[in-house]
Amino acid sequence: MKTAFIGLGVMGFPMAGHLKAAGHEVAVYNRSPEKARRWAEKHGGPAFPTIAEAVADAEVALLCVGNDNDVRDVVAQALPAMATGGVIVDHTTTSAKVAREMAALVEVGGLAFVDAPVSGGQAGAENGQLTIMAGGDQAAYDRVLPVIEVYAKAVRRMGDVGAGQLTKMCNQIAIAGVVQGVAEALHFAKRAGLPTDDVLAAISKGSAQSWQMENRWATMARGEFEFGFAVDWMRKDLGIALDEARANGATLPGTALIDQFYAEVQAMGGHRWDTSSLVARLEK
Repeated sequence: MKTAFIGLGVMGFPMAGHLKAAGHEVAVYNRSPEKARRWAEKHGGPAFPTIAEAVADAEVALLCVGNDNDVRDVVAQALPAMATGGVIVDHTTTSAKVAREMAALVEVGGLAFVDAPVSGGQAGAENGQLTIMAGGDQAAYDRVLPVIEVYAKAVRRMGDVGAGQLTKMCNQIAIAGVVQGVAEALHFAKRAGLPTDDVLAAISKGSAQSWQMENRWATMARGEFEFGFAVDWMRKDLGIALDEARANGATLPGTALIDQFYAEVQAMGGHRWDTSSLVARLEK
């Protein structure tokens, strides 16, 4: 399939690479041209200086950018250039509101829109093992599924446009709670004088087990926070979830509190630390 990939950050760069390796035609664009040039040198696909040129012949245009306004900007530039019948797939984590807004906009232009945020972090993108939660028309979803499943271990349509983003909010709410729990358990173990590796070996085999515990306990214990999703991005995502909760009436006291804990981490200089750095504020 002819595709275009817009946004070649730590996620988009390998995702676009998987598409090329799977045999799809891939044209790329990145706001900083150097990343696009590096991708083209590594994977052999064309890099274009504008979004319009990148998507001109694409049946599917995939986005992985920063926030709501970035998505609006990309779609505004892509919409006039894509042929009628194309599909825009947005892998950015955004509000459900902007997903619905973009879907209505592109429908007028004869295109379809699928919101498809991802979970799995940089490692998941590099290994082609992302989890993708999608929202959109069934026909549009079916059309793009063979493309997006190239870099995913699991893909599920959650409902109409916006449902993917709402599901990603659930994902981030759950992760925040788990990371805070692991941070407090580790902090408590240290203060109690317990051997932290032994504590992990014991409790990770029972009902306390989690991906965060298995993969982040040891690095958290060493004060290493260079392993993926940054605090700045987590605060963006939690802010989106809290805004949505205010609109739909959900009560998220734990999420609101942990969001403030992440604000404390930012104040410590941890803007680019990974999300496991919650433990740092307990040990400062």
